[in-house]
Amino acid sequence: MTEMAPGLGEFDFAGDDHVVPFQVEGLDVRGRAVQLGPMLDAILERHNYPLPVARLVAETVVLTVLLGTSLKFDGKLIVQTKSDGPVDLVVADFATPDKVRAYARFNEEALAEALKDGRTQSHELLGKGVLAFTIDQGAHTQRYQGIVALDGATLEEIAGVYFRQSEQIPTKVRLGVAELLDRDENGKPRHRWRAGGMVAQFLPNAPERMRQPDLSGGDGDDNEDLFDEDDLWAEAKVMVETIDADELTDPMVGTERLLYRLFHERGVRVYQPQAVYDRCSCSREKIRSVLTGLHADDIESTIEDGLIKVTCEFCSTTYRFEASEVRQQ
Repeated sequence: MTEMAPGLGEFDFAGDDHVVPFQVEGLDVRGRAVQLGPMLDAILERHNYPLPVARLVAETVVLTVLLGTSLKFDGKLIVQTKSDGPVDLVVADFATPDKVRAYARFNEEALAEALKDGRTQSHELLGKGVLAFTIDQGAHTQRYQGIVALDGATLEEIAGVYFRQSEQIPTKVRLGVAELLDRDENGKPRHRWRAGGMVAQFLPNAPERMRQPDLSGGDGDDNEDLFDEDDLWAEAKVMVETIDADELTDPMVGTERLLYRLFHERGVRVYQPQAVYDRCSCSREKIRSVLTGLHADDIESTIEDGLIKVTCEFCSTTYRFEASEVRQQ
């Protein structure tokens, strides 16, 4: 009997909450792709954000996971917006090798007004400001930070500008978020979140082939049409741009299947997936250390009924301390 080779769909695919590194040798492209499910649900469920805010947090988490899993050292990547829109702060961080957390801050009145006016897109909720990418390798090291203006573009576009400015690597980013309504094991309606994303980078052996057009100086002129872009990167970008948000989030497609759909004619290779988890880095010891470093007057102002209560903005865990635990001796 002839032994049949396994077909697509019969492999042990990575599944949700696993980042899949990939390489397309025929296009000189490398990248990472991911679909997030239970991990993202856990982050968003504990905060109970309004739906547009939850979608914005989900996009930021996907972007952070895609970039953070590329770190080759022990440390942390922090992706943070600071802006004048209804959602004035979104922050997500990835701590190597696999810990993710995130939260958002918003003005309820401004958000209600925005939703009333139909301003629900990410750039409309954020407004004007900056998106900062911070790499922290821990104590005794200097932080690296790249800052990109929030100028009405999508997070996908802003991430591309960041890579172009800071790393000078041609990069294409795609992000997608979806809400799923189904029923749990008891037949009760259930709301779930899914998100997916991909980052593809042009990394040819000859560095001069990575040359890109200069960024606009802000005078309205656009010189990109006059630039002779590398043919392989142009082809790769077109392929990535064809991805629909539904494909990025569809649990029936899966990350490896999506990569095959896009790049099989050029030959795509996938590598060992990397799991990511909803894990906060807060602890009672860390918070106590912060409290004991405060001025005595600040400590006294936070005491209520003999206790100091501190709630982590990321994981919503509340820590309670006796006043005697943190008062300076």
